[in-house]
Parts: sequence; structure tokens; C-alpha cells
Amino acid sequence: MQPLYRRVAGLDVHRMKHVATVLIEQADGSVAKETREYGAFKRDLAELVAWFVAERIECAVMESTGVYWKSVYAALEAARIPALVVNARHARTCRGARPDVADSEWLASLGRFGLLRGSFIAPKDLRELRLVSRYRTKLTATLAAEKNRLHKVLDDAGIKLGGVVADINGASARAMIAGLMAGRGPEELVALAQGRLCSKREVLRASLDGSLSARHRLILTRIGAHLAVLEAEIAVLDAELLTAMQPYEWAHRLLQTIPGLDAIAAAQVLIEIGDDMTRFGSAQRLSSWAALCPGNDESAGKRRSGKTRKGSQMVRTLLVEAANSARRTKSAFRAKYEALVIRRGHKRTIVALAHKLLRTIFVVLSRREPYRDPGIDYEALTVAKNAPRWIKALKKFGYWPVATTA
Repeated sequence: MQPLYRRVAGLDVHRMKHVATVLIEQADGSVAKETREYGAFKRDLAELVAWFVAERIECAVMESTGVYWKSVYAALEAARIPALVVNARHARTCRGARPDVADSEWLASLGRFGLLRGSFIAPKDLRELRLVSRYRTKLTATLAAEKNRLHKVLDDAGIKLGGVVADINGASARAMIAGLMAGRGPEELVALAQGRLCSKREVLRASLDGSLSARHRLILTRIGAHLAVLEAEIAVLDAELLTAMQPYEWAHRLLQTIPGLDAIAAAQVLIEIGDDMTRFGSAQRLSSWAALCPGNDESAGKRRSGKTRKGSQMVRTLLVEAANSARRTKSAFRAKYEALVIRRGHKRTIVALAHKLLRTIFVVLSRREPYRDPGIDYEALTVAKNAPRWIKALKKFGYWPVATTA
């Protein structure tokens, strides 16, 4: 087997140290090997990169261990040294238990013959935007947790407002909660209802009749202040995300034509997968990278568990949220949900819908065309697929043909 690279490096990356092995093929065909250990500070990375530059390294290979590879990759990228970040799961199948020095040497050996495939690494701009996008996701989760805490405090005081209003963080509900903390009675608070809540005045009056203590009011005040801070922070991040989409405006606009994806969700998905689908090659490979496709566990012709494996947790979270929104739209996604949920249950159906969304995103970005709903009747497809089996079972148990009475 002929080597793909003549001068290659392998890196075993840790939090506070990096072990590097350089393999250089000599004129007589022999391979010279040298291993060095560096720290993880900026000055240490500069020394590591300088060594690679001096050795004219053609490719550096490292595993994607946590977040520690990112600073090393950025340093190599700045020096224009080609780097491969490989899936540790793939590299692990080619090696047993070895010390750190052997790990870096083994990665260099595999990389030298082109036996490792690099993972998808987004461009620098998108990598930095991921910090903003993922922090927004964390703040959104904190906001939801605070709303749940608000529900619990009100229930603790015997106030069942959360069971009557659709959104306890809405304008009417907030005004009522502020009135409760100010000591106003149910009769006054009902007058604050707006829109469709006006038709629920009697139920609202009963739900607002509780007992708020001084400590209830203290916690409600702090939760209200925290909610305001979180919403303001999320608004700042939203503005940053939308502004950052200008270089990717065409892709951002196309993604918003897909049911379930609004401006923010489209921006976050674009930040995670990029706008260049040639990097993945096919919708199947993109789905495999995101770990949204069914698992492939087959032995002796028998298919076993189809459980999805671990993949990009952020992409999975975003698409599952989008799938929950898409199932409520008048589209093929809703039809697919209604056809699957009966036999697969809500959670598995949502993952299947997220898988379909990701494949749709690939097609939209590859063709650079907006999404057009095909109007597929998934219920009819399900009936057509299963009707022979159903009819056979009906005949077996005497229910077919159906007897008619005169």
C-alpha cells in the first residue's frame, strides 16, 4: 500500500498537554520518527506549529476529544497546515490500549496511508457563531425553567392561573401576576384579560383566588426580574445572529421556506451545518453525521435495533424542536406525523420527522430552490402498504367479507 503523505504528524490532544509524533519518509524508503510533548498554552502551541512548519508537514491528524482540539486546529489553520479532525470512535476500532506516545504515532501512521476520514469542520466564522447560537439555546432552556418555577410558586399559593392561560408569560398573565403581587383582588384582575381570555372570565376569577404570602411575593418578584433579564439577553443574541446571516442570506432565506423553521431556527441550523452541502456529499451522509438516521444493526440477515447513535446533539435538538412545530402545519410533515404516530408513538415519530427535515434541508441548499410541499398523502401510503396484511387478518378471524343485512 502506497502512502498518501510523505511528511505527516499525529497529535494526541489533552487539556494541559499535547503529544505529537512526526513521521517523515526518507529517500531510501525508510521512515524517520520523532515524538515531542508540548503544553497547551498559546506559547506552547506556537512552538508546536513552528516545529511542523520546519518539518514541512503535509497533514496533521488528531482526534475530536471534547473541545480541546479546537485551539490546536485554529493554530494549525492559521499556519495553513492541513489538519484532519477524526472521529475518535472510528480511530478506536483500529487500535487497542496504548500509551499517549503510541496514540499519536498510530494516528500519524493511519493518516500517512489515508485510512482516516476527517470530520466536518465548519469555517472559522461559523465556528465562532456557534458560541452565540449555543449560548442562546442555554438561555432559552433557563428561561423555560424559570417559567416552570413560576408555575410551581403560583400553584403552591393555590393560584391556578397556569391551567387557564395558554402562556403564563403572556401580556395578560403578566399583568395579572403583577396585580397579585400588588395585593389586588380577583375581581380587579379579571378586568385585565385580553383577547380570547375575555370569554373565560368566570374560570379566571376562580383560578386567581388563592393565598399569596410575603415569601411567595418575594420569589415571584425575583422570578419576574430574572425573566426580564433573560428575555433581554436573548433579544441581543437574536439580533447578533440575524446580522451575522448577511453573508449567507440566500441560504437563510431558503431555509425559512421549510415548515417549522423561523428566522432564528434557520440561522441556528445554518450555523451548525454550513451552506456548502458538497462537504457531506449526500443527504444520507448528512443524516448519519447528525445521527438522525435509523441505526444499522444487522446480523445474519436479521435486523435488530434501529436506535439512533450519538451525533451532533445541537443539530438534533434544533431539528426536534422544528419537527414539533412542523407537525402542526398544513404540510407533508403533518401528514407523515399522523401516519406514523399511531404505531411508533410521539417521540420516535418526532425523530423520524426531524430526519425528514434534515434531508429536506440538504435538498433545498443543494438545489438552491425554496421548499415546495409535495402534498403527499402519507395516510393513503400507509393504507396501501398494510391493506393486504389487514385484509388477510380479517379473513383469518372471520370478519371478512362483512356480512350485510337486508
